[in-house]
Amino acid sequence: MTDTKISSFGSVPQTGGTALRSHSQARRRLPGAASAPRGGERGPWGGPAARRFMAYFAHQPERLMRWTVALAFAAASSAVWWPLPAHASVRIKELAAVQGVRSNPLLGYGLVVGLDGTGDQTTQTPFTTQSLNGMLQQLGVTLPPGTSMQLRNVAAVMVTAQLPAFAQPGQNIDVTVSSLGNAKSLRGGMLIATPLRGTDQQIYALAQGSLIVGGAGASANGSKVQINHLSAGRIPDGASVERAVPNALQTGDSVQLGLNASDYSTARAVADAINTAKGAGTADALDGRSVRVRVPAAGGQRIAFLADVENLTITLAKPAARVVLNARTGSVVMNDAVTLGACAVAHGNLTVTINTTPVVSQPNPLAQGTTVAAEKSDVAINQQGGALIQMPVGVKLADVVKALNALGATPMDLLAILQAMKSAGALHAEIEVI
Repeated sequence: MTDTKISSFGSVPQTGGTALRSHSQARRRLPGAASAPRGGERGPWGGPAARRFMAYFAHQPERLMRWTVALAFAAASSAVWWPLPAHASVRIKELAAVQGVRSNPLLGYGLVVGLDGTGDQTTQTPFTTQSLNGMLQQLGVTLPPGTSMQLRNVAAVMVTAQLPAFAQPGQNIDVTVSSLGNAKSLRGGMLIATPLRGTDQQIYALAQGSLIVGGAGASANGSKVQINHLSAGRIPDGASVERAVPNALQTGDSVQLGLNASDYSTARAVADAINTAKGAGTADALDGRSVRVRVPAAGGQRIAFLADVENLTITLAKPAARVVLNARTGSVVMNDAVTLGACAVAHGNLTVTINTTPVVSQPNPLAQGTTVAAEKSDVAINQQGGALIQMPVGVKLADVVKALNALGATPMDLLAILQAMKSAGALHAEIEVI
């Protein structure tokens, strides 16, 4: 009688003890079978099901080949449908802010006193003397007419600050103090009470305090040593807010989110993320930079709603191709969307060398002439020939960088090369010069 053993791979006929013998022989033919455990014990080959799996394919090599080909095909085809790595996910608070909720610049004019002989020279900065006379008159001190003050410890300064959004009276903000005259250093000075005004000429803060100058310097007998900048300093929490700036956050039934950069894909992604989290119709993209969001009427609920919205994450689309050139420093920065078309570039260097040699004309001792000193200059122009280099198509940032490095040009030369490639239509990117 024939016993049929059912497994997940089909029916394998086994007859009496012959099946056991063939099973053990198949196990002995497998690599590492000597260390395989017997019975129902588990070892490196697993349990009895694993041994039956190997014994089944040992008798049918053609079926094993078909299974191997099928698995290889599935693994290769997975590269086609497997999603590519997406761009980094960012929160909405890094991309947009509520329009109308912003900081406001403040400006003031004041005096710094207590300097160690490094203040303004009053003969060259008369406004310092006028400011000091006006301050003394407010304090009840009147100077005799025609008095000439030789001040060395006073400096006229400009005081600037940023009034944050929602700042309330009594809060402190940082201020920056910068020399307006010819003071050598503001180190060790103290700013006297200075009103800070907004663009509407209203006073919004009052600044006063000791300066922190991140530098040092010394001079003697015409020699001077200086570290960092000494003509500007900062006063942490140096100004007290006196007036709050109204904002439109608590008015109306909606607010507008202003994107940091104009991009239609980003505006749509922000609106979709808000609608997914807060319900359909909550947000509408008005244009490439503004998104209108309907918010609750109650103040507390509105703040909680905006807190949830700004922490939503979105996946940014691939940015527009852009190359940023800094003509002052020679810096070149490009993003990963920049592509390069096939072109040929030739670049040569032009060098101008000027050597000046002093020449002294000495007259004859018996002549009635004088000694004349002159200079002789030699001008040489050297132009190096540039070979015509063919640049292949580059669809990745690494290919573009490799092609540009093949030119061997300096960063300053690369500015002109990139602009010429853009004009020729070989550089597929927007060029921005800063």
